[in-house]
Amino acid sequence: MTNGISFLRRCPSGLLAFLFALAVLGFLPACAADHHSGGDDQTATDDDSSPSADDDDSSAADDDDDNDDDNDNDDNDDNDLAWAGMNSETTVDLTGVWGSSSSDVFAVGGELYGPPSVIVHYDGSAWSPMSNGPAANLWGVWGTSSADVFAVGSDDTGSSAILHYDGSSWSAMTSGTISETSLGGVWGTSDSDVFAVGGNDAGSAVMHYDGASWSSMPNGLTGMALLGVWGSSASNVFAAAAGSNTPLGGIAHYDGSSWSWMTSGAGFGSVYGVWGSSASDVFAVGYYGIWQYDGSSWSRIGIVPYMFGVWGSSSSDVFAVGMPAEGKNGVVHYDGYSWSGMTGGPNTNLYSVWGSSPTDVFAVGDYGVILHYGPPQ
Repeated sequence: MTNGISFLRRCPSGLLAFLFALAVLGFLPACAADHHSGGDDQTATDDDSSPSADDDDSSAADDDDDNDDDNDNDDNDDNDLAWAGMNSETTVDLTGVWGSSSSDVFAVGGELYGPPSVIVHYDGSAWSPMSNGPAANLWGVWGTSSADVFAVGSDDTGSSAILHYDGSSWSAMTSGTISETSLGGVWGTSDSDVFAVGGNDAGSAVMHYDGASWSSMPNGLTGMALLGVWGSSASNVFAAAAGSNTPLGGIAHYDGSSWSWMTSGAGFGSVYGVWGSSASDVFAVGYYGIWQYDGSSWSRIGIVPYMFGVWGSSSSDVFAVGMPAEGKNGVVHYDGYSWSGMTGGPNTNLYSVWGSSPTDVFAVGDYGVILHYGPPQ
C-alpha cells in the first residue's frame, strides 16, 4: 500500500514532493512543478472571469518592486509592511507553522530519506532548533497555548506519529498508530478536542484527542488523503483532501456526528489547505484554485493554482501560499474583493502560513525558508 502523504522524490523541489507524491496515485498530474515553478503560467484557463494573481498584477502595472501597489496587499494601507526572509537555523524543508503569539511560533518539517524531523521555534527575536524526538517527518502543527502544542506526521516506518510539547519538551504520544499512514494536519477547539487528519490510497484517516487519549474516528471517506483541517467548532470541521476515487470533490466535513464529502458546482480537484474566519466564511486552496464557503455552498473565487496553505486575520485579509509566479514570492493576498501577488524574500515554494495579526505573518517552505510579513526590522 502506498502512503498518500509520503515523500517520493520525483520532483526537484524539496517538500513539493510531499504534495506531488500524490501524482503516482492518480490524485494530480505528476511533477506539474517541472513546468510551473518560477514560470508565468500561473493562471488557469477555464474561468477567465475569476481573479488571479497575474490578473491583479497586470492592473497594478507590475509595480510591486516599487511598492506602488502595497496598499492592495494589506488592509492597513501601511506602505512600510513587507515580506522578508528570516534565518530559520535549518535547511530542512518546512511544511507547517503555528504560534500562540508573535513571540512564540513553531515551524515543523522533515525529509523522508534524509535527516529526522525538525522543529524550530521563534521567541520574537530569533529562530532556534528544538529537540523533538523520533518522528521522521512532520507535516502540521497546532496548539492551544505555548505549553500545549501538537505536531503530526509519520515515523521512520511511514506510520502515523503525533508529538506533544508541554512548554519544556517534546514527547511522542500514543496515537493508536495507523500503519503506512501519515498525518497531514492538526487542529482543535481546545486541549480536549483535537483532530488530526491524514490517509493513503485506501482512504482517509481521522484521529481525535479527548484530552486523555487519541482514537481513530470512523469516517467512511475513501480514495482521499486528508492534508489539512480547520473548523469553527467541534461540530463544524472541514478537511482538505487530495484524491481521485470520489466524484464529490476534495473537502470533507464533520457535523459532530459523521464525516461526508462536500460538493461544489465544478468539483474541487485536489485541495491542500483550509481556513476560515467563521462558520460562514471558509477558504480552501488547491491545485485548481481558491474556493470560499458562505455557510451553504462553495464557489471558486480565484484561479491561482498550486496553492498549498491559507490563513487570514479576517474575511478581507487572507494570505494563500504555494508555488511562486515569475517575480513573486509564492504568496497571494485577498482584500475581500480580489487576489494579488506579493513580493519580498526568496521566491520559493511555500507550504504553510500563519500570523498573530495582519501585520505579523509567517510563511514556511523549501530548504528551511521562512518569510515574515510586517514592518521592516
